[in-house]
Amino acid sequence: MTDSWKLIPIFNDLKDEELFHVQNIFRKISVRSGTNIISEGEEGHEMFILVDGKVKISKAMLMKGMSIPLLEMENPRKVLASLDDSTFPVFGEIALIDNDHRSATVTVVEDSDFLITDREKFFALIEKHPAIGNKLLLTIGKRLAATVRKNNGELVKLTTALALALSRTR
Repeated sequence: MTDSWKLIPIFNDLKDEELFHVQNIFRKISVRSGTNIISEGEEGHEMFILVDGKVKISKAMLMKGMSIPLLEMENPRKVLASLDDSTFPVFGEIALIDNDHRSATVTVVEDSDFLITDREKFFALIEKHPAIGNKLLLTIGKRLAATVRKNNGELVKLTTALALALSRTR
């Protein structure tokens, strides 16, 4: 089983013995198509790794309580990504660290299998095995940094497009 876990990018830097300890904090779950495994705005404390299946990640286009006439559909959502098991994507890692509300919704598109852990198990592992914790937190930190950089680029594109659109209306 350890060999298949080595294919999961978040575990790439772990040695066999370290991976053994990490495996003990995860359990495998199967989730039916159409289920939201993470719902935007809800509190969360679990991290998921997709090991088989497909999901989509979406975000509300409006903040709670906000109304824009052009977007008066019942539930305006933007699909941010559609992902499959080929890259073993991770979801909910922010919840392990900040104990805040979920930032997006992850919906299972086809019956899927996940590895799942929670904050309590994750930090118990870090306390017991700090070297493993350092490796995992560094990997998660790099992943989050890449997401911030990507989002910064998207924000610049969006604000530039908005500025151009507004300048044409004058």
